[in-house]
Amino acid sequence: MLEGFQLPALLLTVLLLPAFVRRYWRSRDTRSLLWMLGFGLAALRMAQVHPLGLWDFSDPGRHPWIAAAGLSCALVSSVLFLASLSPLGFRIRGVRVLYAIPFVLPLVVYAVLLDGVYGQHISVGTGFLVFPALGAISLLVGCFWAFSRGTMPSWMRLTLCILLGGTGFRLCLTVGGEAPLVFVVGALHLTAALLIFYGFRRVSPGTLLTGLGFFTWSIALGDLYPAVASSPALHAGLLQVSSLGGVVAAVGLLLLALEDDLTLRKSALEREREARKELEAYTGLILSRRRLEDFDRQAALICQTVAEHSRFRQVALLVLLPSGKYRLVGAAGLDDAAHNALEALAGRLPASGFLVPGSQPPFAPGSQSLNLSLEPWLLPGDDLERLRLTQVVATPLYGRSSTDGVFLLMDLRDPGQTLRAEDLLPIEVFAARIQASRNQTQMMEKLIEAEKFAGLGQLAGSVARQLNNPLTVILGYASLLEVSNSMNPQERRGIESILAEARNMRSTLESLSRMSHTKNEHFSTISVNELLSDMEQLHRSEFMHRGIDFRLHVTPALPRVLGNAQQVRQAVLYCLQFAMEAVDHLASSAEKSVRIDATAANDSVKILIAHSGPGFLHPARAFDPFVPIQAVGETAGLGLSLCATILRENNGRISAVNQQPRGAALILELQAT
Repeated sequence: MLEGFQLPALLLTVLLLPAFVRRYWRSRDTRSLLWMLGFGLAALRMAQVHPLGLWDFSDPGRHPWIAAAGLSCALVSSVLFLASLSPLGFRIRGVRVLYAIPFVLPLVVYAVLLDGVYGQHISVGTGFLVFPALGAISLLVGCFWAFSRGTMPSWMRLTLCILLGGTGFRLCLTVGGEAPLVFVVGALHLTAALLIFYGFRRVSPGTLLTGLGFFTWSIALGDLYPAVASSPALHAGLLQVSSLGGVVAAVGLLLLALEDDLTLRKSALEREREARKELEAYTGLILSRRRLEDFDRQAALICQTVAEHSRFRQVALLVLLPSGKYRLVGAAGLDDAAHNALEALAGRLPASGFLVPGSQPPFAPGSQSLNLSLEPWLLPGDDLERLRLTQVVATPLYGRSSTDGVFLLMDLRDPGQTLRAEDLLPIEVFAARIQASRNQTQMMEKLIEAEKFAGLGQLAGSVARQLNNPLTVILGYASLLEVSNSMNPQERRGIESILAEARNMRSTLESLSRMSHTKNEHFSTISVNELLSDMEQLHRSEFMHRGIDFRLHVTPALPRVLGNAQQVRQAVLYCLQFAMEAVDHLASSAEKSVRIDATAANDSVKILIAHSGPGFLHPARAFDPFVPIQAVGETAGLGLSLCATILRENNGRISAVNQQPRGAALILELQAT
């Protein structure tokens, strides 16, 4: 007959199953799935062992296979609960296998053979030896499972393995029958009760109810003692408490799930609050600047703000210079050794291919920040290795064709915290804003430069027209006087001086006129190799006379460039003469060197003309007319401005950079064919 306490326990378990199904449907995580399957199998086991009127399959003798299925459900259910709390496993050929699978399979075979095949009538012999062997296999897997990395202390795992495993195997050898399997089910419930507290690491209504439920569920082990089994009152009371323990465990697990949801929601709200505060701090920074060099001077303040409001204590900002090299423009939270080491590292980073999408793994799933290893660019004995700064979080500043900069984030403020994509979103948004501001600043510089040179061209054309007519009169009358026979030698020398200076002035006016002319579209292909070789031969004697060490290096198979041959030749010639004049002012004991390097980069050819003379005061303003550009205070007049105009007319560009430890260089970029 059905005991009065059995039906409520079964009904409550069945009624709680939809809650587990809904929980899994919402979360779709493995733990919810294991809980749902575990209580589903537990309900089947309760329906099998408790007769319900016409439903009576509790007698193993009449229904051996149903009894085997019910016992297997109880075993698998208890193992699923344990696996949800200790999901440890091992790998076989790259496939991860939970310890729960090889642990429960021998036990299921044990139950099938015991009830289904032998009908609990086991004779001494080969059939009898199979069951200890299956128990030994399960015990061995259980030992590996217990001693794998887990949340429980080692001494507790060792104690449970010895006491519970040894007792179960002893029951298999001495008692036999269903007793070892019933003991395993109870032992697994007891272990699950302990893991609840060690796994969730909190004392809450959910953990207390769940732990109490699994513990009371496990007291069915008392029925293995003869004194309890022989007493109907004790037997009934034990089953009553054990049945209700499963219901309490189910309610406790649902409460645990709700507590986890509340914790996650609070954590999400806290993360959102911190992200909003971080974004507000970044929004307070004014990034608008008229010049890019003024913008980069703000990098120290930017890094300090990031270090104060982000989740990282150490921040460094690297930007890509027009010369194609990265430079550390700002840092916060770093000591001098780390700062110098990162500054040296920045010069070794490649301009092309650095931090392109897909080259480095993301730091968090769905994040644009990357988990960057600096080891490929470290030198032997690098200070970054000594300081253990070889692994950083990199937030790139992506430009149109390359990585224009990068935030290097180090020293997590809370080392135990696992960062998510939303935690890095504020710094990524800030990086995008910085990149947009830098692009806007660059465009503004180009616009100002274009307007400046347009105005300069108009001024040059106007000056040339206004001076050309009086200059023509001067040249005309001076030429008439030159052919006159009535002048003495001294007067003739004066007339020749007037003519020479007037012709020089005519040449200057022609240069001014070229600035006001529109771009010449009659382009042709130019051999850079031949152009530079001609320059070397033309100035070889001058280099030797001035004591200048000249070196020319042209990359083999350099492509030809497209442009006006005469204009390009004039630009290269003036840049070379500018370099020669720069080193000519050095002391006789100083090293005087000029070098030309021609290399191919993507669809362009770069011509670098470097010298060991004084550097530029402001490299970005090197092409402004009549502005002091060198450390000695000299100006380049209209020369470099004309070079910049020529390069723009020929679909190229020119830039000026300072070199370390001394010297400067002009970089001419022309379109390759």
